[in-house]
Amino acid sequence: MEFAELIKTPRVDNVVLHRPFYPAVEGTLCLTGHHLILSSRQDNTEELWLLHSNIDAIDKRFVGSLGTIIIKCKDFRIIQLDIPGMEECLNIASSIEALSTLDSITLMYPFFYRPMFEVIEDGWHSFLPEQEFELYSSATSEWRLSYVNKEFAVCPSYPPIVIVPKSVDDEALRKVATFRHGGRFPVLSYYHKKNGMVIMRSGQPLTGTNGRRCKEDEKLINATLRAGKRGYIIDTRSLNVAQQARAKGGGFEQEAHYPQWRRIHKSIERYHILQESLIKFVEACNEQTHNMDRWLSKLEASNWLTHIKEILTTACLAAQCIDREGASVLIHGTEGIDSTLQVTSLAQIILEPRSRTIRGFEALTEREWLQAGHPFQQRCAQSAYCNSKQKWEAPVFLLFLDCVWQILRQFPCSFEFNEHFLIMLFEHAYASQFGTFLGNNESERCKLKLQQKTMSLWSWVNRPNELSKFTNPLFEANNLVIWPSVAPQSLQLWEGIFLRWNRTSKYLDEAYEEMVNIIEYNKELQAKVNILRRQLAELETEDGMQESP
Repeated sequence: MEFAELIKTPRVDNVVLHRPFYPAVEGTLCLTGHHLILSSRQDNTEELWLLHSNIDAIDKRFVGSLGTIIIKCKDFRIIQLDIPGMEECLNIASSIEALSTLDSITLMYPFFYRPMFEVIEDGWHSFLPEQEFELYSSATSEWRLSYVNKEFAVCPSYPPIVIVPKSVDDEALRKVATFRHGGRFPVLSYYHKKNGMVIMRSGQPLTGTNGRRCKEDEKLINATLRAGKRGYIIDTRSLNVAQQARAKGGGFEQEAHYPQWRRIHKSIERYHILQESLIKFVEACNEQTHNMDRWLSKLEASNWLTHIKEILTTACLAAQCIDREGASVLIHGTEGIDSTLQVTSLAQIILEPRSRTIRGFEALTEREWLQAGHPFQQRCAQSAYCNSKQKWEAPVFLLFLDCVWQILRQFPCSFEFNEHFLIMLFEHAYASQFGTFLGNNESERCKLKLQQKTMSLWSWVNRPNELSKFTNPLFEANNLVIWPSVAPQSLQLWEGIFLRWNRTSKYLDEAYEEMVNIIEYNKELQAKVNILRRQLAELETEDGMQESP
């Protein structure tokens, strides 16, 4: 298929663009295979380059011969184009709709993008499982790398290499895979060097109504326990939902077969409930009413912050089991690709200082989301404005980033990265020139040959010029466990995401930039003071030597 077949009108003059924070500008609108571009001959006006993949929905309006297209983006931006001529407007709208809903992944922009920057680091090889394992191998000899999933034969949503207990062989892993949903047998997610406790993750056990068991599964899980120790299984479903799953062949671990493990149910919502929550939340944030009670009521009715609280509470529970109870934890829901990953990731943010650094967080995203099989292509296919029927869409990753922001706000000096880093990850998860978030798992990415045909996001982010934009000037390395508050008054609306296209957020950004400038200026002053102190100390030493007999 040629992109030209989808572009009915490639260019229109005298189009007026309206967008947040900018005055209306008249210019020429051009459509390419991947971008909507508006350029103007007016001085000091920036061109608009909008990826078609960032478009969530469009609306059309007509007044006489003047047509208006409202473009609603996946990053929550709303753009208006006033186009002279009804036919041109209809053609542009039709072309945008076709180009923003391409079925084939290989037609998306990452396969056509060629970087204009020097590639210093190959991001595709920055966070390999072998490199992550080396961080643990110095502290323990009880775990090993398994290549049982080579060619993705055992579990299509796992990477080819996983970390498992050394006492369990690959044949046992194959048997356990047939007992776990989607073949997702328990694997190591995190090793706590302080006391040797671990977090594992998996899919639900396929016990069914007959109470099926798997001795290899029991052996694998028990292999993580120290003598005389108990473990915790955190199921991210309510007990009622977990019991209903048995009728469909799923289920949960029976106490009789796992006597050393205590099961805890912590309900975290999934799928369409989360997507509907996002739609209502963004709608409330865009509400133009001046009635405070109405606005707050809409925010509350969306339940977005309730979901934040549920996820953070469960993550804190997992971290508490590890650090305070000295007990290992197995976490799963149904499939183990959504709420499970939210909890394992956030528990590591709480427990592990490395995860609060830029590279550590990149490694966490790679290990616990991309390699762990979170289906980004499905979950991020639509955002808050799309009118079509939802299938697999859900803001699971955005909720995780929001939770991280809540912790960052409570511990502003403990994170090497700033809010802009989290916003950047949100944007690229939904629409990007890089191939990092394409596909639903490592198997799909391998078939698409993303490493050979696209550029990694990390290759761009980890360049010094870009890193400086994402570095927190307040950062001071904190090697302690940090315990976030989940009290209602401690959780706030993330203005940097949900209100950033509103007028108030512009002033907040300006205030933040001013604060950063003040901090940098103070650092420079402090450095100069330190130099003067050293020079003064040297002079005093010289004077003392001259005076001594």
